[in-house]
Amino acid sequence: MIIRWESEHDYVLVHVHQDMFGDWIFVRAWGQIGTAYGGIQHALAEDYTQAMTWVSDVDHIQGLRGFAKVLETSDDAPEARDAVRQLSLLDGR
Repeated sequence: MIIRWESEHDYVLVHVHQDMFGDWIFVRAWGQIGTAYGGIQHALAEDYTQAMTWVSDVDHIQGLRGFAKVLETSDDAPEARDAVRQLSLLDGR
């Protein structure tokens, strides 16, 4: 699952997926739209329910900050490629 929120200049992106060991990984990236400025954080969730609780928390916080949800898709959707590409750019720093 990939979800992206945006404000006028900033974005927050969350990617929830299972790794090859079956663990649930929660990735949160943030930054300025159109730049390489930002950060990325990985967390290991105890289970899918905890990962979804974290997604709900991020959704609530971004809504309070005036961010709008602009993307919610599965990992295998075409739109997901661009979102994951942005994550890999941040992760390589």
